[in-house]
Amino acid sequence: MLHITPAERAVLQLLADGNDTLEIGDRLALTEEAVESLLAKLYERMGAAGRSEAVAAALRRGLLIVPPASDSSLERILYT
Repeated sequence: MLHITPAERAVLQLLADGNDTLEIGDRLALTEEAVESLLAKLYERMGAAGRSEAVAAALRRGLLIVPPASDSSLERILYT
């Protein structure tokens, strides 16, 4: 099993939530370079070529939390 730090988990979660590097840095009080460095290390350790692959790998490994969609959010998607 891949062990990741709390900072790496936070970066992955924010990435999965659709945040870009600058937004992740702002949310975690990190420089853009620090976020890029964390991501590069994560990609290498996870065998991912980029953001999408890293998020998919993290989901497969149970490293990220995906909240269940509520009925109201499903209705908005289906009926709008």
